[in-house]
Amino acid sequence: MRDFPAQLQTVSETCIECNLCLKECGFLQRYGNPKTIVQAFDPLRPDRTPAFECSLCGLCTAVCPVGIDPAGVFLEMRREAVRNGGGGQSGYGVISRYEKRGTSKRYTWYALPEGCDTVFFPGCNLPGTRPQRVMQLYEWLRAGGPSLGIVLDCCMKASHDLGRQDVFLAMLDELKGWLSEHGVRTILVACPNCHAVFRKYGTGFAVKSVYEVLSHRELPRAGTRAPGTMVIHDPCAVRFESSMQDAVRDLVSKLGPDVGKVAHQREKTLCCGQGGAVHFVAPELAGKWRSLRKEEAAGRKIVSYCGGCVDFLGAAAPAVHILDLVFDPETAISGKVKVSRSPFTYWNRIRLKARFKKMLATAPVKRERIFSA
Repeated sequence: MRDFPAQLQTVSETCIECNLCLKECGFLQRYGNPKTIVQAFDPLRPDRTPAFECSLCGLCTAVCPVGIDPAGVFLEMRREAVRNGGGGQSGYGVISRYEKRGTSKRYTWYALPEGCDTVFFPGCNLPGTRPQRVMQLYEWLRAGGPSLGIVLDCCMKASHDLGRQDVFLAMLDELKGWLSEHGVRTILVACPNCHAVFRKYGTGFAVKSVYEVLSHRELPRAGTRAPGTMVIHDPCAVRFESSMQDAVRDLVSKLGPDVGKVAHQREKTLCCGQGGAVHFVAPELAGKWRSLRKEEAAGRKIVSYCGGCVDFLGAAAPAVHILDLVFDPETAISGKVKVSRSPFTYWNRIRLKARFKKMLATAPVKRERIFSA
């Protein structure tokens, strides 16, 4: 990690105030361009930083003509606030409790079959909202390699984005250490946020999205084609991951729907509104992102590969997860997919864990997470 004062100085000296990023972002329109925000930052009162209203989506970084990373600096501002006892952490009680449960003994489960060097890490959202898709996907993946392991756990992206770096690293390092100790070398992820975490912090592991695997093998519903036109919402966490973006587009084209064009996609994609947990402190800014995506979709169904994005955008426009489209295209197209909401998501995760425990009862290496930071 670069020295924080040096990061502030780099933005202050390098930003040319072209305001290209400001034109794209409601947060910057409220507080000014990156140079203005950096120069107003008070290291003696970091708790007063507006950085907690930034979605950390990285669109500012993607459009910057001089190559600075404002989103990275705003994340460091959050971390500095937390280090100094600020950051308004009490306002994030819902997501903090969600994350704490997700890493607890009750909800976690690791099972490594004989010869396992690859695990499937579905993340938090899908096991709760779409447990049947997690099981279907695991069974499909395992058909190509019976030694595939399963890890039901949380990558701690929430703590990462809220600036709780010590907690984030402690939990993630324990997870990585255990996997490495038991011979795991590859992590298959279904969640773009998990992909972003493991790609950046998962040194020593190969990280790959399940969508890349799906696009290179015969699909579970091969030959089934769905009509219509869809627009793809690329999650902001993977705005620079072109191989994942290509794989999803390949999947959609194989499944039948035409892919419509939108102004913001791939590296210039929009935040769905949930990025950086902004909806807890500035719901109006989160709502602007969602409204803009709805406007660009122009009545066409949105398909994405992030469960959180689909759920958040789905409150304003028709949206479907790519895994629903892969495993049940007719229901996905009709808009009749059953998606669980809290508190039933917790019950789903417990039941899914029980199913995996039964399925992999003979796996020689198993555990529940008992470590807490």
